[in-house]
Amino acid sequence: MGGKALVSGMLLLILFLPDQYAQSFDTLAMTPPMGWNGWNSFRCRINETVIREVADAMVSNGMKDAGYNYLILDDCWQIGRDSNGTILADPKRFPSGKKILGDYIHSKGLKFGIYSDAGTETCRGRPGSKGHELQDAMTYATWGIDYLKFDWCLHGKQDAESSYRLMRDALYKSGRPMVFSICEWGKNNPWEWGKDIGHLWRTTPDIINCFDCRNILGGMGVLQIIDRMADLGSFAGPGHWNDADMMQIGNGILSPAEERLHFSMWAMFSSPLIAGNDIRIMSPETLAILTNREVIAIDQDRLGVSAFLWLKYGDLEIWFKPLDHGEFAVCLINRSFKTANFDQDMKATVNKQYTIDDSFMIRDLWKHEVVGNTGENLKGNLGPHEVLLIRLTKRTY
Repeated sequence: MGGKALVSGMLLLILFLPDQYAQSFDTLAMTPPMGWNGWNSFRCRINETVIREVADAMVSNGMKDAGYNYLILDDCWQIGRDSNGTILADPKRFPSGKKILGDYIHSKGLKFGIYSDAGTETCRGRPGSKGHELQDAMTYATWGIDYLKFDWCLHGKQDAESSYRLMRDALYKSGRPMVFSICEWGKNNPWEWGKDIGHLWRTTPDIINCFDCRNILGGMGVLQIIDRMADLGSFAGPGHWNDADMMQIGNGILSPAEERLHFSMWAMFSSPLIAGNDIRIMSPETLAILTNREVIAIDQDRLGVSAFLWLKYGDLEIWFKPLDHGEFAVCLINRSFKTANFDQDMKATVNKQYTIDDSFMIRDLWKHEVVGNTGENLKGNLGPHEVLLIRLTKRTY
């Protein structure tokens, strides 16, 4: 009888564990994740030395204190599988192994992210997780992984939703809560099914290091991603986010105005803020953009409502985002190469739901100063590709 009772107890434990892990899994990303991923700047040239130096930089330059806490290792870290099928890291690039590297990242107060693929191979021809989902999840757990970016190359005829659900279930069974990033480029409308599977889902093909462009592989510039994100806000919220992809700020192509616009709109959309530049050598100007806490606060607002397009005057667009405590963020962007003038009455009922009366102060989040109130028109001009991001807060009398 004792043996039967023990077996019954183990079965009950197995039955209840997935629910326990699901509960801890569900609360991992109540605000959009923030961190760093080296793909945009390093591609396959990543190695252990770079990762350790990036971890050091995230702490020393103030990024960690500003909220960036995930350090994510993208493709090309893996080299094969051993005779038991266990995934192997490249010993030349990562001589200490992933567990020791993870311990170093954690010792800095950061969290460790890693990359794999739902198909047989990754996008750069390294081993994917197909057929090894549970084995890989268990391995990642032993390494102390906190975040998994799961790509969609070499997937054959796999169904996206079921493939990502399979990996999600493997993460549950691993016993270690990990943020799960669905990266299938918006091909299968992940915003429609991703909420119950992952914490974030890419809405677009890969971002390109440009402001207004596409490439033959389908990659998108900043403006193209903004347009793709425009109608998807209703699918996102605390715990599940539309992912506009890693940022190109600091990678040497975008102008300072374009970088501010890029960062502002990612924050307005409540997109994860994942830096993609070499933060070890970035300029003070780039650091100031990435660590602008007033803009970050718009992204991290706990209400978690994504911005929507409120008004459009040719190439001048005005985006609106409700915030917690009855406040609002409003973002004016100039898409053109010509100066755009504006003279906007801010008193309005927006979307038949949000009322702006004359009792709000207007704070410019890039100038870090109050520039007026809603009792008067908001006037000014924006140069080519410039942005004005303001926060409306109740005046105190």
